[in-house]
Amino acid sequence: MAEQAIPPEIAAWFEGRDWRVRRHQAQMLEAADAGHHALLVADTGAGKTLAGFLPTLCDFTPSRLNGNAPPEGLHTLYISPLKALAHDVQRNLIAPIEDMELPIRVETRSGDTPSDRKARQRARPPHVLLTTPESLSLLLSYPEAAEMFASLRRVVIDEVHAFAAGKRGDLLALSLARLQALAPGLQRAALSATLAEPDAYRGWLAPWGDLDSVALVEGEAGAAPLVEILVPEDARIPWSGHAATWAIPQLMERIAAHRTTLIFTNTRFLAEYIFQELWSANEDTLPIGIHHGSLSKEARRKVEGAMARGELRALVCTASLDLGIDWGDIDLVVQMGAPKGSSRLLQRIGRANHRLDSPSKALLVPGNRFEFLEAFAAQEAVRAGQRDGEGFRPGGLDVLAQHVMGRACAGPFTEAEVLDEVRSSAAYAWVDAAVLQRVLEFVATGGYALRAYDRFRRIVQDRDGLWRLTHPEHAARHRLNAGIIVDSEMLEVRFRNGRSLGKVEEGFGASLEPGDTFRFAGLDLEVESLKDLDLIVRAAKRSATIPSYMGQRMPISTHLAGRVQAMLADRAGWARFPDDVREWLEVQDWRSHLPAPGRLLVESFPHRDLAYTAFYTFEGWNANQSLGMLITRRMEDRGLGPLGFVATDYTLIVWSLKAVAEPAALLSPDILTHEFVDWVQQSYLLRRAFREVAVISGLVERQQPGKRKSGRQVTFSTDLIYDVLSKYEPDHVLIEAAWADARARLTDVARVGDLLERAAREIDHVHLERISPLAVPALSMIGRENLPTGAAEDDLLFEAETLAGLAMQVEPAADDPEIL
Repeated sequence: MAEQAIPPEIAAWFEGRDWRVRRHQAQMLEAADAGHHALLVADTGAGKTLAGFLPTLCDFTPSRLNGNAPPEGLHTLYISPLKALAHDVQRNLIAPIEDMELPIRVETRSGDTPSDRKARQRARPPHVLLTTPESLSLLLSYPEAAEMFASLRRVVIDEVHAFAAGKRGDLLALSLARLQALAPGLQRAALSATLAEPDAYRGWLAPWGDLDSVALVEGEAGAAPLVEILVPEDARIPWSGHAATWAIPQLMERIAAHRTTLIFTNTRFLAEYIFQELWSANEDTLPIGIHHGSLSKEARRKVEGAMARGELRALVCTASLDLGIDWGDIDLVVQMGAPKGSSRLLQRIGRANHRLDSPSKALLVPGNRFEFLEAFAAQEAVRAGQRDGEGFRPGGLDVLAQHVMGRACAGPFTEAEVLDEVRSSAAYAWVDAAVLQRVLEFVATGGYALRAYDRFRRIVQDRDGLWRLTHPEHAARHRLNAGIIVDSEMLEVRFRNGRSLGKVEEGFGASLEPGDTFRFAGLDLEVESLKDLDLIVRAAKRSATIPSYMGQRMPISTHLAGRVQAMLADRAGWARFPDDVREWLEVQDWRSHLPAPGRLLVESFPHRDLAYTAFYTFEGWNANQSLGMLITRRMEDRGLGPLGFVATDYTLIVWSLKAVAEPAALLSPDILTHEFVDWVQQSYLLRRAFREVAVISGLVERQQPGKRKSGRQVTFSTDLIYDVLSKYEPDHVLIEAAWADARARLTDVARVGDLLERAAREIDHVHLERISPLAVPALSMIGRENLPTGAAEDDLLFEAETLAGLAMQVEPAADDPEIL
């Protein structure tokens, strides 16, 4: 039995707390004793962190030391995505160490650690060091790294789902490969509560992608979460909108009835709005706080401290607390709006109680009818224990360039040894000698078009074939600028005369090109140019093509979208829905069709003297927004006179002067090779992607000693270099990296491709004489900007009810659908 391997000191400590060693905790120790790497998947509150550290604690117990001196040097690295999480783990880890009087020193290291302590940690490291992927990468860039990590026996990666599939995961994968070369006996362990495909993460964790070397440890089942969907008491679920302000009075009642309520929203705009609405209804002046990434660090720390002390009754927050610190007093989690994914919802629900044997309690608050369906699907997914998540993609070339520069800072290296290390990580198994040579050439000269500039000459190959720094100062500059997180900027929307209309996210502005029109601040605007961080516009002479600026949003997951479609097809299951939702679907079924799994429903109908085409894609907002950009370009080329489109997670609606007779012709796969390439190149998407890869790769520096460049200065620098490379070296390694980002992250082209594949097989094209019930939620959003507030929210609901009255008429019979 695995429990027999537990040292008596550890067993006694558990017994003293009236705890028992759980099966998965014992199995993590068993895997370590057998020399295996391990991936632990266990519910929140299952003691995952303690399970990850258990082999470390055991190595320092007197019974295992058997009279020998405790291990010297750095023994265990703990990697977490958040600095705050590392500090919280340190506090929790100190308790068993002090209780058992184990000779273990534990310290944290992050960007906030004083420089003298950082230097001391390199010279005399603690036994356990808690840090982040970025800080680990910087540690590996010092010449003493080889000596410091030679004694390393264990790496524990917490909340691995939060970053492994992104660029931070790429950076950590490369760091793990380097650590394994410095300490060949190193054991890797990763922890998570929400993994849809554990084998994919085992492959990411394993050296050389060897799944058999990674034991999969599954946690004991915990108490099933209690998930409830809130519906209006005396009203119908709204047709449209996301704010769910109808729920504020009921929400205040729930807050008053619980110790501490954590209220999640999907955007910072919505967090601010819900916070204000709650305060307006807070007649008892209950202490309510707010927490999101736009607040200052001081403000966030103040709120976190108040939560830890149990001083708040409710806290409105965003994804900034998805990986929250262990606050045991939270007894209710509220999700405002659609959850977007079952794994994200499970992660958030787990913040309540944070104990395995006690059920977490959650309340889902849909803002509209589609969100009700999504909430219902998420509720079923949670009950079934099904997860979803982001898939892995090839490692980024910009991250590889940063890693290569870090290797040079640590000391000279050969091309062959770096290639061997890099290829041992699953993310970079695709890299061959030719690819690495391109990256080395970039780090050495900046590339063919930039090689004449000395500042881009950072490394050089000597006569012995060793790559080394051209000057020691490059090491200091690298450590000052290295990192993966590039802050998103806001663009100032301005007229040419300098008058400002407000700000939009750069991701939205970058998708536009000169001549595109959108509605903002109550005006129809035409884009003239994007210069630095200014989106220069003028008054449009026609109605805006993009009639509503709604801000950036999280898209619905593929898994959850599939569940919603399956629910629509399951007519017998509609009896579980509120009367107004069931009636909505029944009239849609009577007048048109319902989107069926594996098929694409397209509706065509006239409205206000224009031709409307609705595509029910269920591929998420980002993919639908991209598809709208592409389809309107194709419609323009074919003389259909497109005038605008609106996108939601579920639907894309396009209106035009002429009707779309054959939607399949608009959705042929070559749209991704023709219109997509034209759009990305003519808009500012590639520039935006290039700025990020230029910063990550070290081509453009954000910081200089004693000074940090503004976002405007960085953008100005990267735009200049982008123009040079586009003209003189279009196959530059960073242009390639920018294209990869534009495809994978900025436009969600993979999901667009999935839709086109489905459209090539089966399209249900329905002709109607007027708007359908399913089209009402999206169509009512036209002209609504950002977050609906006050009178704007009332106008939105009025418009939706007006459209609904038209859509829900089941007479005359002449309106029977014509199916093509």
